[in-house]
Amino acid sequence: MLYSLDFRQKVINFVENGGMLTKVTHVFGIARASIYRWLSRPKLEATKVKCRLIKLDWKEL
Repeated sequence: MLYSLDFRQKVINFVENGGMLTKVTHVFGIARASIYRWLSRPKLEATKVKCRLIKLDWKEL
């Protein structure tokens, strides 16, 4: 799921200001893994997908 940079920054600020992760997951409705991933990044920036599979059109096959 995509989250805006503003939303991610709001979550990070909440955690850094003493918010408990359990409360953050319930208030914002996101997984702990997402929060840990955002906290581990040096900068919150949009990430670009390097390689994306192209969907095939079944009519062309």
